[in-house]
Amino acid sequence: MSILVFLHEMLPNDTRIEIENIVAGIILEGRTDHCATIRNSLCNRYETSRVVKAAFESNAIIKKEQAGLIEAYCDKHSFWFKNLPGEDRYLTRGGESKVYLANDDKHVVKLNDAVYYATWLEYINSILLHNILFTNTSYRLLGFVKQDNTLFAVVEQMFIVADALAELDDIKKFLEFNEFANIRRNDYANKRLGLILEDMHDENVLVSSETLFFIDSVFYTVAPEKT
Repeated sequence: MSILVFLHEMLPNDTRIEIENIVAGIILEGRTDHCATIRNSLCNRYETSRVVKAAFESNAIIKKEQAGLIEAYCDKHSFWFKNLPGEDRYLTRGGESKVYLANDDKHVVKLNDAVYYATWLEYINSILLHNILFTNTSYRLLGFVKQDNTLFAVVEQMFIVADALAELDDIKKFLEFNEFANIRRNDYANKRLGLILEDMHDENVLVSSETLFFIDSVFYTVAPEKT
């Protein structure tokens, strides 16, 4: 079974530059969507992280400040999401998301409180990076909600029905072909671009019609390796 999809064929030079700009904390010019707009606003005030899952406690104040800015954005732009699926549409809870089947039965709606990230900027960057690299499972940021005084991002994604179990070796081959080296267990790094991609196992990667679908990714930005 051939399941390798060649990411580099989908990454023209301008797309690579966009990834480099995200990693470097540079404003994304010409983007008017909510996700990029919020990210650009945060980048104007805060540095982009160059370490992985570090200083969660010391960044707690920054994360709270960023949550406040996102809430102010939602107030100003009416970006609070008000049409969550009912509890009868609830599917599961992953490590970082509550997952619901959307009312159209073609998508899932995920609520994410950015628990895997030291700051909200890290989470927004991860969403943008996922959408660049895994276009067939791209996220659409629908808005934000607050539940029990906790801020959640609400994203929509295509509902993928798996017809086979993803093999870890196939995931590894796919990612290594596309310049992501296996650094430990199910974690990978693209040192040239300055990206860390974690938890690439068979619950976060599905197989359908002999194609890999990366449905949950956790990206972190680090200093790119100098060439």
